[in-house]
Amino acid sequence: MFYINDYLTASAAYPARIEENAGEIVLTNGIAERRFLLTPDFACISLKNLFSGEQFLRSVKPEVTATVDGVKYPVGGVSGQFERGFMKPSWYERFQPADGFNYRSHRVVPITRTVNWKRRRPASAETWPPKGVCLEVTFASDKPELAGIEVILRHECYDDLPAFGKSFTIRNRSGRDIRLNEFEAEILAVTEHDSANNEVRRIAEQSRNLFYVSSIENTLTPTFAFTTDPEYSSQVDYPSQYPIQLVSRPPLGPYKKIADGEDFTSYTAHLLLFDENDRMRRMLQINRFYRTLAPWTTENPIFVHIISTDFEKLKECIDQCVEVGFEMLILSFGSGLNMEDASPENIARFKKIADYAHSRGIELGGYSLLASRSIDADNNVIADSVIFGSSPCLGSEWGIKYLENIRTFLRETGFDVLEHDGSYPGDTCRSEKHPGHEGYEDSQYTQLTAISELYRWCKDNGIYLNVPDRYYLSGNNKCGMGYKEVNWSLPREQQVILARQNIHDGTYDKLPSMGWMFVPLTQYHGGGAAATIEPLCEHLDHYRMMLNNNLLAGVQAAYRGHRLYDTDETKAMVKDSIAVYKKYRAIFESPAVKIRRPDGRDFDGYVHVNPELDEKGMLVLFNPLDEEITRTIRVPLYYTGLTETAEFARFDTEPFSCELARDYTVTLTVTIPANDFVWYTIR
Repeated sequence: MFYINDYLTASAAYPARIEENAGEIVLTNGIAERRFLLTPDFACISLKNLFSGEQFLRSVKPEVTATVDGVKYPVGGVSGQFERGFMKPSWYERFQPADGFNYRSHRVVPITRTVNWKRRRPASAETWPPKGVCLEVTFASDKPELAGIEVILRHECYDDLPAFGKSFTIRNRSGRDIRLNEFEAEILAVTEHDSANNEVRRIAEQSRNLFYVSSIENTLTPTFAFTTDPEYSSQVDYPSQYPIQLVSRPPLGPYKKIADGEDFTSYTAHLLLFDENDRMRRMLQINRFYRTLAPWTTENPIFVHIISTDFEKLKECIDQCVEVGFEMLILSFGSGLNMEDASPENIARFKKIADYAHSRGIELGGYSLLASRSIDADNNVIADSVIFGSSPCLGSEWGIKYLENIRTFLRETGFDVLEHDGSYPGDTCRSEKHPGHEGYEDSQYTQLTAISELYRWCKDNGIYLNVPDRYYLSGNNKCGMGYKEVNWSLPREQQVILARQNIHDGTYDKLPSMGWMFVPLTQYHGGGAAATIEPLCEHLDHYRMMLNNNLLAGVQAAYRGHRLYDTDETKAMVKDSIAVYKKYRAIFESPAVKIRRPDGRDFDGYVHVNPELDEKGMLVLFNPLDEEITRTIRVPLYYTGLTETAEFARFDTEPFSCELARDYTVTLTVTIPANDFVWYTIR
C-alpha cells in the first residue's frame, strides 16, 4: 500500500506532541497515538496507528502493576468496564479509580537516557537522545501501607516513528525499607485477529502488528509475553485461554529491596505499531526504530580478526589495514589475548599495541568470553539447567571481579572495541552466598542489570561492542547476522551463496550495520584447503566475491586470519573493493529492499533505499551461474522517495533515465557476468 505524505519516504515530517483537552491527554505524532483518561484515574483508552486506522486496544488495564512486600497493586487504570472485547466512549463515565496507586499530577519533561553515546566513528544516525516528547505522571496511594511511596511513570512518543516508550520509577520515602517482588511495566488488552483453535497460530497472529522490545532484555530473556486475560469472558475461546493480553515484565523478580530514601527505575519498554503486513514495510519500520532508539547501531567500521598477539605480526597487519582502507583490528579468540588479566604487565603489553594502532589511525579491540565456560563450584551459576551447559554467575565474587577487570583493561590500554562472546544469556542462580545477589528470586534481574551496565559504560567511553545477543538498546553495536558457525568449513563455492542468504534473511529485522558476517581467510572449524582462502592470491576471485557479498550489502564481516593481502594484486583488489564501498557508504548502509533471495538457480539482489541522500537508491545484483545472463527485472523504488523518473548508472557511469510505473517500479534489462555482480546508482 502507498501512502500520501509517507514518513518512510521523507515526504513529510511528523513531530511528536502532547495534546490535552476534555479530561483526556494524547501523545501523538500524526502517525500513531496513545490516548489517556485523566479522570477518574489515569488510564490508557486508545493505542492506534493513524496511517492504517487500526486500534490495538479493546479494554483498559492498569498502567503498571507493582508487587510491594508481597502484595500486588495496580498503578493507574480504572475499574467498571463490563465488556472486555471492545470499549465505547459513553462507558467512561461509569469507570471507577484503581484500588492501588492513583493519579496525582502530570507534566511534560525532556526525554533522557542512561546510555550516553559518544559518537567517535562514522554513523548514519546522529541524534541522541531521540527527539520527541515525554509525559511524566505521578501516582500515590491513600492506603496506609503505601504512605510515602510514589510511582513516577514516563510515557514517550518519538518524532517520525509509530513507536512509544514506557518506564517507571518507584520512589520510597516511607520511613522503612520495602521489597519490590515483581512488576509489570506494560499491560495491554490487545485486539483479536484470529479465532483459530491453535495456540501457536494465535500467538503469531496476535503479534503480527506489534514489534516490542525492552532496554534490558536479550534473546533468551524476553520481557514481553502474551498471556490469557481472565476478565475477557466474551472471547471466542470457550475456556478463555486465548493469549490475548500483552504483558511486559521481567521473567523473574526483580525481588529488589528499595531502602528508605532510594529509588528503583525500571527498564524502558518499547512498542512499535506496524501499519500493514507487508514484510518490506515492516523491515523499514524496524530499521527506523533502531536508527532512532539505538543510533550507535549505525556505526559500521570495517574490521579484521587477527589470531596472533605477536607485536610484529600485529604491526604488519595494522599497516595493511591502513594500506587497503580497513578501520579496525580485533584480537580474536585464539589470539592469546586475556582481557581478564588487569595486571600492569599485561596492560602495558597491549597498550603498546593500541598506541601503535592509534598512531596509524586504526582502532584496536579484543575478544573476551563470559558465558559457556566453567569457573568453579563457588562461582558458577547454581541451577537445574544452564543455557550453555555451564556459566559463571555475574553476582559471584569471580563475576564481580571479571566485570571490574574488563573495565580496567579497556580503560588502561585504550582499547576501542570489546567483542564480548557468551554475553549473559539469562541463567538464574540459587546460590545464597554470592555477594552480588540475595538468592534465586533476584539472580536473573541482577545479572541482566550488571551486563547492561557494562555495555552502557562502554558507550560512555566510546567503546564499540560486538555482542552475539540482542543487547542493542543497552549499547550493543552489532550482533551476529545469523549463520551457522560450521558452515564456514564448507567448500568455498557453497559459502558464497549461503553467505548471501544469511544477509538476505538477517536484514529483515536488522539494519545492515547491526549484524556481522564472517570470512575465514584461514581454516575455521576444519574444512581444509577447500574451505579456506589462504593463500589469498590463489583464490582471488573468491576473496573478491566474499568481500563484495558483504560490502555491497552494507554489512561488515570478521575477516579472520593473519593478513589482508599477500601480493600486490591481492592488495589492489581489496583496496579497490573498499574504495567503492567508502565512496557510496551512506547508501550501501541504508536498508535493502529485497528483489530476489539467493538460491543458486538465478540472479539474486536488492535495492538499497534512502530518500534523504543524493543517491536515492543502489541496485545490487549477483549472478551465481557459470555463464553470463541477461534478465529483465522490476526494481521497486517507492521507498527511494522518487515519484516520476529515476536516473540509473551502471557502476555510476553512463547514466540513463527511466520513468516510474504507477506502482513506483522501473523495468530494467540488465546483463550480469558469470559468477559476478553489478551495481547501479539511482538518483
